[in-house]
Amino acid sequence: MAANRRPTLADVAREVGVSAKTVSRVLNEDGPASARTREQVLAAVDRLGFQPNLMARNIRVGGPDTTVGLVIPDLGNPFFGAVARAIEDTVRDRGLTLLMGSSADAPDRERALTDKFLARRISILMVVPSVGADHSHLKSHRTAGLPVVFLDRPGSGLPTDNVVSTNRDGAHDGVAHLIAHGHRRIGFIGDLPTKLYTRRERLAGYRSALQEAGLPADRALITNAHDQHGASTATSQLLGLTDPPTALFAGNNIVALGIVTELARSGRKDVAVVAFDDVELAEALEPALTVVAQNPEEIGRTAATTALSRLDGDRTRALTITVPTRLIVRGSGERPAPALREA
Repeated sequence: MAANRRPTLADVAREVGVSAKTVSRVLNEDGPASARTREQVLAAVDRLGFQPNLMARNIRVGGPDTTVGLVIPDLGNPFFGAVARAIEDTVRDRGLTLLMGSSADAPDRERALTDKFLARRISILMVVPSVGADHSHLKSHRTAGLPVVFLDRPGSGLPTDNVVSTNRDGAHDGVAHLIAHGHRRIGFIGDLPTKLYTRRERLAGYRSALQEAGLPADRALITNAHDQHGASTATSQLLGLTDPPTALFAGNNIVALGIVTELARSGRKDVAVVAFDDVELAEALEPALTVVAQNPEEIGRTAATTALSRLDGDRTRALTITVPTRLIVRGSGERPAPALREA
């Protein structure tokens, strides 16, 4: 079998030394087959990385004939929605249809979704990796010519293309902006789990900005939250410290919403805030929210064009492409530290 061709039913049949019809019977559990034949067929399927061609069946019943599979952590997160929209707009021009599912950041659920997509004989697979997921099971598919692209976070166990933001540099810029406005006690509320790539990179940027300014990274000022309620609680706890922060850096858009909600609820107008990632209606807040904005549309477009290039036969070395972030100054990050206000 050619290295750049994906395995077929006929390849499995040839590997075992049986007819394609026998392989089909085993896979569909439709008709007689000995236990030994079944074992040999399933072993060959696993060895070759073959996936049943559900696409052919879909064509017969009027379904799509070319699809792109996309796995994201959360369908409700506007960031991933914007990424998906850009991917869909890009692949639509090539006559491809986007299929999407949510992993809820669970490796088992991510694997189940990718297996279902592969069973459809998708043209391209794109994944926002879950923490702890192992992607080595995709090696045979990539070797056989399936374009695989990881988004937002690098994958694990598979050398393939990645498209990510400049997380560390962006966080550094956001925290340095707060320092420039006189803040020396800056809280960090990051995402969960703590091993999440984006959380680790943004925390590293936070620490590097403090170190550059000669400020200590106080562990008491570093905490985490995975949803808006948790971020509100974390904000309250930080502000309740004996020596509380005068500014907060939000590790993502969901955390930012929790921080803003808690500050409004408690009537705190003296705390500066910079968020990593933009949020809807950020300019409508009072003051408007200063952010380190990602470019989800560019991430989606870049991932899609990279995958389409692979689909067209590009076999060059796998790339990690970083999409720049930018600081958008709106007001919340420019509140001066108390010492400067009193001066």
